[in-house]
Amino acid sequence: MKRLTSKSAKIEVRHKRLRAKISGTSEMPRLSVYKSNTSVYGQIIDDTKGITLASYSADKAKGKNFIEKSANAGKELAKMAIEKGVSKVVFDRGGFIYTGKVKAFADGAREGGLKF
Repeated sequence: MKRLTSKSAKIEVRHKRLRAKISGTSEMPRLSVYKSNTSVYGQIIDDTKGITLASYSADKAKGKNFIEKSANAGKELAKMAIEKGVSKVVFDRGGFIYTGKVKAFADGAREGGLKF
């Protein structure tokens, strides 16, 4: 077995393992979260049609620190999704640990009205 040394390679393996179990449908699309060094990005994706219904990033959100920006980005994404008629989603953490910025984004989306 090949040993994974880079952080990005480990994240990619975890994401592939998650994606084998999770997929979004028209009734329950997938809320995918990606975390970079500079921002957190969220997309609501319908995997059956292969289209992105809504997307938002913490770059555009307001807040004092990065956690607040992530939470506000989650709220804005939820608002956009509800306008498109989506209220239930499947959460895809993208191979990232569910803590800090990813958790703040998810909590913000829940506060915005999404159910997952």
